[in-house]
Amino acid sequence: MAGNDEIRATAQGTAPVPLSVLDLVTVGAGRTATDALRTSVKIAKLAENRGFNRYWVAEHHSMPGVASSSPAVILAHLAAHTERIRLGSGGVMLPNHAPLVIAEQFGTLEAMAPGRIDLGLGRAPGTDGATAAALRRTDRLNEGADDFPQQLAELTRFLDDDFPDGHPYARIHAVPGPVQATAPGGVQSPHRPPIWLLGSSGFSARLAGVLGLPFAFAHHFSAQNTVPALDLYRESFKPSAVLSSPYALIGVSALAADEEREARRQVLAAALNMVRLRTGRPGLVPTPEEAETYAFSPMEREFVDSWNANVIHGTADEVRAGLDDLQKRTGADELMLTANAHTAEIRLRSYELVADAYGLPLG
Repeated sequence: MAGNDEIRATAQGTAPVPLSVLDLVTVGAGRTATDALRTSVKIAKLAENRGFNRYWVAEHHSMPGVASSSPAVILAHLAAHTERIRLGSGGVMLPNHAPLVIAEQFGTLEAMAPGRIDLGLGRAPGTDGATAAALRRTDRLNEGADDFPQQLAELTRFLDDDFPDGHPYARIHAVPGPVQATAPGGVQSPHRPPIWLLGSSGFSARLAGVLGLPFAFAHHFSAQNTVPALDLYRESFKPSAVLSSPYALIGVSALAADEEREARRQVLAAALNMVRLRTGRPGLVPTPEEAETYAFSPMEREFVDSWNANVIHGTADEVRAGLDDLQKRTGADELMLTANAHTAEIRLRSYELVADAYGLPLG
């Protein structure tokens, strides 16, 4: 079972806490999914070379501007192009999949990149209801969320290969996995992907605390719930074999640019993308030029202003100050940055500027 050493990390440079990357594998207008995935490799390499702690990808479906429907496939690709950085899901939506399938996928990833894989789990569908029904082959979607603790327990037992005698799954094994060590001549990796619970409300915060698991909160789209959820996690926490004390990271939208105006332009384009998604018109991330000429309705403008109020953006110094303030307000143990922009070069430059602002190591 994974322990503290595979979860806790040390801050680099002058950063207040470890910094990590959340990649939504965004596809901009005029770009392809191939372009987006190539950008992901570049960002992962940059993150590894500059001392970022981990690199996660998130499961989304039926969204043209987000090419991360298959986290395990993307992580395998990133594992082949990196050597040290932790890779993981932020997250895999557990109700969309059979627990055995996830255990097999992440056991395979662990075999590819021993000691570098995180398994972040969410209970939301990562899409709309109709798409979730197509994924799960059922329209009984509420059951998936309600059954999350049971699904989590089943997945954990598959990862640890410890179903009790008499259980219907006692003779079923996730491979690669611990069962290989019990076969004649078997040798098994000492590592097992640590489970993280993800959330944007109090449900997973409380569950992570009760189970003594690390917790990741989606501040980037549920900022008003961040402090209450982290408080609930810490209040509910019970020491476990995984963690002796709470460990919480938060996902943060942060975009640094050489000029403040360019940051504002890119953030506006990302916000227009969210407007379209929230109004049932998902598409590719628009260009800044399109966003600047778009006629926002009063309601859309109100949404954009509210959305961008929680996006830390500007020059490197402004972003550093915003991240420092956010960490102080929340007490987060780790900040996971997602740089949403139309242009690949802008996203890469953002992570580079943040790394420079905090004096993160080179190489």
